[in-house]
Amino acid sequence: MGVRPTFAFERPLWRQGLELVAGVDEVGRGPLAGPVAAAAVILPPSARADARPSGRFRWLRRVRDSKQLAAPAREELTALIHRHALAAAVAFVPVEHVDRIGIAEASRQAMLAALGDLACRPQHVLIDAFHLRACRLPQTAIIGGDALSLSIACASIIAKVARDAVMAEHDGRYPGYGFATNKGYGTPEHFDALDRLGPCPLHRRSFSPVKDMVAAAAAV
Repeated sequence: MGVRPTFAFERPLWRQGLELVAGVDEVGRGPLAGPVAAAAVILPPSARADARPSGRFRWLRRVRDSKQLAAPAREELTALIHRHALAAAVAFVPVEHVDRIGIAEASRQAMLAALGDLACRPQHVLIDAFHLRACRLPQTAIIGGDALSLSIACASIIAKVARDAVMAEHDGRYPGYGFATNKGYGTPEHFDALDRLGPCPLHRRSFSPVKDMVAAAAAV
């Protein structure tokens, strides 16, 4: 199941008395269609001792970076994360904003929105790769954080499940593109659908080849 994330980054902060440590991650930077999503999760310090096989947080032993988990495992863990976390939130930035401000800034805005939607204000933030300049909270950017930090990995899971659900809903709204299965990513089937149907309103006009198709149509 790949590298197992731990509380190695959370533990020193908890020892300093910072009990509200939020892990933050985003999903959906690479797809040709759909929103970008981000999540923030605050796990209780008690989880570090209660992740033993008989403990209430034993399910944390199954947590991994969302990309390393099958969909049923992600969905099961999402329910557990929302049930046992001190706070958890997911936020989206829609495709029209992605096209207007760029995917990097859209990802940052989704992360800030997820932090803002938490039921309690974090005392420190652990972020996968990014540093949020607009966030005044103390923060630590961790390269590959979704594979190293349990808080960030939990955020990656609930963000992935939430975004996948949104794309499945859009599959009925925009049939033919296979959004329920490809989630907007550039699979061969998705490229074939783009060739046959052209882009739909959910496609990112700033991403190639969608950008090139729109430009070609406008030139006719």
